[in-house]
Amino acid sequence: MTAVLIACAHGTRFEEGRVVVRELLEVLRETAPAGVEVHEAYVDVHGPYVTDVVAAARERTDDIVIVPLLLSTGYHTEVDLVEAAGGLPIAPALGPHPVLAEILVDRVRATGAGADDTVVLAAAGSTRPGAVVDVERMAELMTDAGISGPVVTAYAAASEPRIPDAVNEAREAGRRTVAASYVLAPGHFSRVIEKAGADLTTAPIGADPRLATVVWERWAAARSAATAEVAEPVEASGRAPGADPSTGSRPSRRRLLGTLRDLVSGARRRA
Repeated sequence: MTAVLIACAHGTRFEEGRVVVRELLEVLRETAPAGVEVHEAYVDVHGPYVTDVVAAARERTDDIVIVPLLLSTGYHTEVDLVEAAGGLPIAPALGPHPVLAEILVDRVRATGAGADDTVVLAAAGSTRPGAVVDVERMAELMTDAGISGPVVTAYAAASEPRIPDAVNEAREAGRRTVAASYVLAPGHFSRVIEKAGADLTTAPIGADPRLATVVWERWAAARSAATAEVAEPVEASGRAPGADPSTGSRPSRRRLLGTLRDLVSGARRRA
């Protein structure tokens, strides 16, 4: 039976942002397990809208998982996608995750940042408290991934502090600042970050091939939880009890990767 991963991005009116999402979708299709289709969907701005994509997929299969191509939890993951899913499994947002931290650190280093520069992790922002928790955890993961200077969080909208305020505070302390664009693709928020006045600003995360690891990990875990008979209860977020909230997975990275390989291998056999 065909399995479907619905990769749901936010949507943007900027064509360069749409190009990046399409490039990421191609990466996902190239890395998909045998028998698994990747369907494109968006939660806002433009189609194909996730509600329509879900309805079309249901006509073909019951083996459907929605994976948000969103970096943090928020209104879209907690409300819009839940309504659109109609009971289908929804994976957690992509972040926080150590792989995202590695990509962000690479972007920071590519700007020529110094070891003592303050990194402002610049996120879009959300009215949902969980989004702030997720971004703060990403800042910790960036430190774990090799950023030696301070890493502070800031937001383009909805949450505090705002990015220009964080930049100015670091500058008043005598530090050069690097705005790490914690957005997936070019668009409205990447432009807000670029105008925030940091000394250096990274490119968005983009269609980095490493993102496929995160997406397929999220898909495999959500699918396994939905199809398992009764292994253990699963929280509404899609995380197993005792899971590390920074990754949505077990604390051991080695064990996590081993579990992912087992899940994907099992998915290939079932697909």
